[in-house]
Amino acid sequence: MSMAEIEVINCSKNNDSSNGNVISDFNPKDKAQELIDEKLKDRLKMYIKKLDDTGTSITKEESNITEIEIFKQHYKPKTEDVSESYKKIPKFYFKLPRPDDVLAQKLREEARAQFLQKKSKELLDNSELKHLWSLLEKSNGSFSMSNNDELTIDYFQFRKLRDEAGPKYKPYLTAEVFGRLQAAEGSVGRVRTVSLFNYVMRRVWLQQTRIGLSLYDVTGQGYLTEHDLESYIAELVPSLAALDGLDSSFSSFYVCTAARKFLFFLDPLRVGRVRIKDILSCSFLDDLLELREEDLPMELQEQNWFSAASALRVYGQYLNLDRDHNGMLSMNELAGYGSGTLTRAFLQRVFQQCLTYDGEMDYKTYLDLVLALENRRQPAALAYLFRVLDINSQGYLDAFTLNYFFKAIQEQMVAHGAEPVNFDDVKDEIFDMIRPKHPARITLQDLVRSGQGHTAVSILLELHGFWAYENREALAAAGDHA
Repeated sequence: MSMAEIEVINCSKNNDSSNGNVISDFNPKDKAQELIDEKLKDRLKMYIKKLDDTGTSITKEESNITEIEIFKQHYKPKTEDVSESYKKIPKFYFKLPRPDDVLAQKLREEARAQFLQKKSKELLDNSELKHLWSLLEKSNGSFSMSNNDELTIDYFQFRKLRDEAGPKYKPYLTAEVFGRLQAAEGSVGRVRTVSLFNYVMRRVWLQQTRIGLSLYDVTGQGYLTEHDLESYIAELVPSLAALDGLDSSFSSFYVCTAARKFLFFLDPLRVGRVRIKDILSCSFLDDLLELREEDLPMELQEQNWFSAASALRVYGQYLNLDRDHNGMLSMNELAGYGSGTLTRAFLQRVFQQCLTYDGEMDYKTYLDLVLALENRRQPAALAYLFRVLDINSQGYLDAFTLNYFFKAIQEQMVAHGAEPVNFDDVKDEIFDMIRPKHPARITLQDLVRSGQGHTAVSILLELHGFWAYENREALAAAGDHA
């Protein structure tokens, strides 16, 4: 091997040589010497041999330049116009048509209608569900009985069932579905046929409901505004047997009452809209559609916010509080809510924090307050009450804030002839109950995480809540005897 050849190859292997900076400009993923493949070495050898044959001698600097030029030829990056590369990215954002662009609006509506119709045709209808059940019921020895005398199926039988059912059933009978059902039941290699059928039924129902809700999604963005929700509920009411006989004059108030629960719990930022995905994932829609049953027990109706009995109760309370019959509630009128023990300090903060009209509260604002007070264990209700209690909007409750509200409790105790309780004792109990991350500050996250947030806020906003906490042991004993 000639000296020129040795010099060129050594130069190519030296990562610290003068050509290192040039190679690094190309930003190789690995070290420079790892990028020089066999083909490059062969070309270097051929070039050096050619020089030796001609008797031409080259210096180390010349060999270095030669190596760089060959490297550029092999590892030359592909240059492409940036503006042209952007055109290859598929368009993923489409502006909504302007309200005055009638043609674009109609085109969008027609396209959405066609899309929803296509999705609807992909669903299994009643006859197809019955066909699936008949396949599951087959007792020709292909299925096995569990220890509880329940029909079960293994994965090979599951695949056979999918093939027999047809292509329309395949999205509902995937390997993932089998695995999830098996894991949920804790079985090994088998699932109950009833569980499989219930899954398919539930999925079809969710898809049908998703399509039904999308018909009211005017913008097609995946959410419903308050008006959209009210339109959906208003058209759903005639199909709810438990609402038969609902007075037509009360219908608008019922729709408002029903829609408010969706907005209160599913719109925490109060932007005036709810995602359809959230509606489907919560239990509110199940509670509403439960009213389709004709013989729903009265006890269940009273527990269901969407029942006529519950809606009439809430609206009746509102009318009873409205002593001047102007359709709005003043602070003095709202003071009669429930047991009449909501403190003046809490009521003042409600009217400061919530939307009012000339210092009075309308029915929708009243519904938010009722939902917060009746569901104090829920994070959305705690968030509502926390905003009211946070008098300085500082994001936490400190001793000063707790004392501000508990003073009103002490005043009520004196008015009822009871001996006031020392604030420091109550403060220590609240902090011990919540166990906040900061020793002197209670945040909303602390209230939710502790599981005792409902008790803490009840102590601060009404005498009845404080009394229930103080006498919790006696009330528990009385409940055990009952």
